[in-house]
Amino acid sequence: MKQIPVNEATMTFLSRSANEGFARTAAACFAAQLDPTLDEVNDIKTAVSEAVTNCIVHAYPQALGKITMRLRIYPDHTVEITVKDAGVGIEDVSRAREPLYTTGNEERSGMGFTIMESFMDGVKVRSAPGKGTTVTMVKHISRRLGGAV
Repeated sequence: MKQIPVNEATMTFLSRSANEGFARTAAACFAAQLDPTLDEVNDIKTAVSEAVTNCIVHAYPQALGKITMRLRIYPDHTVEITVKDAGVGIEDVSRAREPLYTTGNEERSGMGFTIMESFMDGVKVRSAPGKGTTVTMVKHISRRLGGAV
């Protein structure tokens, strides 16, 4: 049975590098209602940073575009973060998820998806050339004494 979110928020912003920090902070603030540990907050911020940076660098290499981030909290103390663009898309998602693979220049490490996967409990990537990419990440937040929700 599919869970119904107990809270959610959606925001859209331009693919400017300055908005990467905004997205990180927004995701951390939204997740704060579950009283995450500092490590859990840092995991979320790092994964969001990688997802948004991928949009900025790869989805819209020649122009600004829109990035949409949807945040959801579920009753089982799970945060789901979806980062979506309408950019160039990924031709081979399996290859793009391989460590060190990049379509960017030599300044790019090719570790974005690997980092997302190591900091989150689940990562799904949907993409089609010319239609954009959607990355959905899930993080289960540990229940602490006195924790919210």
